[in-house]
Amino acid sequence: MTPTEIESLLECTDLDAMVEFLVGEVGLRIDTISPADDPAEIALSGPGIAVRVRRSARDVPAHLIVRVPQEDANAQPLIAPNGTVVEFATDSLAVVVPPSVPSLSIVRAGDEFGVGRAGMGYRDILPDRWGGRFIASHILIADGGDVADYVHFHRIRFQMIFCARGWVDVAYEDQGEPMRLNAGDCFLQPPEIRHRVLRSSPGLEVIEVGCPAVHDTVVEHYIKLPTGVVDPERDFGGQRFVHHLKAEAGRTAYDVDGLLWRDTGIGQATDGLAGAIVIEANVPGEDVSSGTPAWLTHDGEFAFCVVLDGSATLTVGADTDTRPGRVSSRDAVAFPAGTRWAWSDWSADFELLQVTLPADGIRRD
Repeated sequence: MTPTEIESLLECTDLDAMVEFLVGEVGLRIDTISPADDPAEIALSGPGIAVRVRRSARDVPAHLIVRVPQEDANAQPLIAPNGTVVEFATDSLAVVVPPSVPSLSIVRAGDEFGVGRAGMGYRDILPDRWGGRFIASHILIADGGDVADYVHFHRIRFQMIFCARGWVDVAYEDQGEPMRLNAGDCFLQPPEIRHRVLRSSPGLEVIEVGCPAVHDTVVEHYIKLPTGVVDPERDFGGQRFVHHLKAEAGRTAYDVDGLLWRDTGIGQATDGLAGAIVIEANVPGEDVSSGTPAWLTHDGEFAFCVVLDGSATLTVGADTDTRPGRVSSRDAVAFPAGTRWAWSDWSADFELLQVTLPADGIRRD
């Protein structure tokens, strides 16, 4: 019996008929027969369920829910020989992604946080959420210590967590022992991976970016973490778990002279669905007025940036007079497809998180 299975006892007068029904009609498999010479009890199992069928002086009807693939979720209920009702359901529901309503948005850093799940502070850094297609949150755990979290998962298309300050310990399904996310590191949380936040440093800050904005968070009652399994290549809805470590990452010259970038590995793990890189100053930048700006643009679904450290001048539009002004730590910017922008006059400690759908969404214009 695996951690996802709950054993149900079914009492019946006709053991052979019950087993034939559970194997032939429901799709369970026989695990044990006891005793072998005169069976009185037979154990069977299937996805998320374990059943023990026992011969009895009377039939005792029960209720079973059997987990099946999404395409079989509407199968009609069945009635077992002892009167038990067998229903078919799925834990994996289709993710509804609303149509995108893009807009250029610039959200300045702030200290007003609402209270979210498990007592965490949440600040919305994509207020219009592009019609509900995306969400970006600045999350704060002020006091640190143990987090009042529980094992859960999200029904999402894409979700990443980037640590901007401090550290946090999280346990993930089939990824071994709990792991620590330090400042500059990030996780890709693939669809429906079970996880639990355990503890954090005081003043922890993370940036979370996901799609869609409104999605289910489902409490997991049966799987315990850690699972004792290490399977880094496991597929979760077409994606793999990623733990990107800043300290181990290499740097490459960016499309803009004087900037470097490091890849988080999210593009590869999502098969190009989404990407996240961190852009860093190699040398201080020059004011855009001193030369021709290095224009960037994208034709993709989503482009979003959060300043992690330092500051820079952001120019948006066809001329250098269109300037949102200086952007600095924890300021966030979302760029609709077709927007042209340029970074310039950045500080020596400038660092920027850039998230795109698809992974290779941004290019030099």
